[in-house]
Amino acid sequence: MFDLKSLLSTAAANVSFLLVCLLVFLALVLIAKLAETRLLDFRPKWDARRISFIAIFAAMAAILMYFEFSLPFAPPFYQIDLSEVPVLICSFSLGPVAGVTCELLKIILKLFLKGTSTAFVGDFANFVIGCTFLLPASFFYYRRKSKKNAITGMAVGTVVMTTFGSFFNAIYLIPAFSRLYEMPIEVIVGMGTDINAAVTSVTTLVLFAVVPFNLLKGVIQSILTYLLYKRIERLLRLR
Repeated sequence: MFDLKSLLSTAAANVSFLLVCLLVFLALVLIAKLAETRLLDFRPKWDARRISFIAIFAAMAAILMYFEFSLPFAPPFYQIDLSEVPVLICSFSLGPVAGVTCELLKIILKLFLKGTSTAFVGDFANFVIGCTFLLPASFFYYRRKSKKNAITGMAVGTVVMTTFGSFFNAIYLIPAFSRLYEMPIEVIVGMGTDINAAVTSVTTLVLFAVVPFNLLKGVIQSILTYLLYKRIERLLRLR
């Protein structure tokens, strides 16, 4: 039987989610722009060369999103990949705004190539949480470009990503996934319980799955970026 009320409710939920996505993207671009112009006094020229490099890094990142794997302590919808490495290299090379732009292009390319398996919630989370990693990292690096600042920036980025990602999952992402996927939150928590008996609520799911997931993700991406950045920068002659 056709349920108009249910259809309108679903449409409203999706429109609301898309508006949140748009507002968050604009807020992140604004933060990155203010960091460049007010704090770093960095005003890059957006020419064809810069745009081309952003597109190249985004394409690399989108390809890396094909190679993702689950972790033994987290439910299967939390999967790690190495796509933040080229995005972080882009941020270090071209600045915070370029990094946020690259992160967005990565997600758009991934959706065209691979689609979504999480009602777009996972893709939105990947973008937002990725930006909370790359923005602090690139900000610290651009204040004074050195290996020490790069390491400090990535460490701070990992902490910010882990902290923000934990609250964002608990407050917004898990409820949004439940609503858009029409899956009770108890079922989502139960997927965590199947892996770790200590997971009995959204709070413990975040504590025992999301926190270590983001910490491990930040450490892996940071190490690889540290090892690859200068080599790729010289190869592409970014400066």
